[in-house]
Amino acid sequence: MKKTKILYWVFTGLFAFVMLGSSIPDILVIPQAVEGFKQIELPAYLLPFLGWAKLLGVMAILIPGFPRIKEWAYAGLIFDLLGATYCVFSAGKTPMDWAPMLVFVVLGAASYVFYHKKQASATFPESGNQNSLRAVLG
Repeated sequence: MKKTKILYWVFTGLFAFVMLGSSIPDILVIPQAVEGFKQIELPAYLLPFLGWAKLLGVMAILIPGFPRIKEWAYAGLIFDLLGATYCVFSAGKTPMDWAPMLVFVVLGAASYVFYHKKQASATFPESGNQNSLRAVLG
């Protein structure tokens, strides 16, 4: 359980850091973000919407509880990353421009997997009452 919790927080912390770091320029509509959107032929008016959505998603995965909202947040953040990767790829950019974004998808997936492992181990602890649970079920 302890190892699962540690890995969950490592992956979730890194994923949240990356997504928060990408949300702030979008919310503030900084010129570099606008230029990036122009290069992949997306309208700049999407920037604040995506930025706030990412910020809310990060908050949802970090705040304990609310499992259904957390599921939606993970889905939204992964869709954002996959969509951004596809847009950069479709704009004719080199693999050096879009392939590193897949690392962030893997971070998000690892966070999600360990979130569910953590939830499962909290429901059925590995130590303690397994024998009494078996006696009741058995």
